[in-house]
Amino acid sequence: RLRSAPLTVRFVTNTTKESKKDLLERLTGLGFDIAEHEIFTSLTAARNLLEQQQVRPLLLVDDKALPDFTGIGTDNPNAVVVGLAPEHFHYEMMNRAFR
Repeated sequence: RLRSAPLTVRFVTNTTKESKKDLLERLTGLGFDIAEHEIFTSLTAARNLLEQQQVRPLLLVDDKALPDFTGIGTDNPNAVVVGLAPEHFHYEMMNRAFR
């Protein structure tokens, strides 16, 4: 019914653990009729902000989330993006983030 209505359909999630592509595969595997552009995640919002502010982030996100930041410059970071990534939360990485 939603698809036949004059509405824009979006699937919204606050997950930071996986990329849009991974979410798309999981949702289509569950039988959802969905396109990648219909998915909006907190990583999507973070990427949009990074592009708007033209900053170079240190990405403290799960490795599965990195594809959502393809093309974003990360050399000489001047910002930090934090997601659910316990394997990256150690003294060395926290030191880099604070610097």
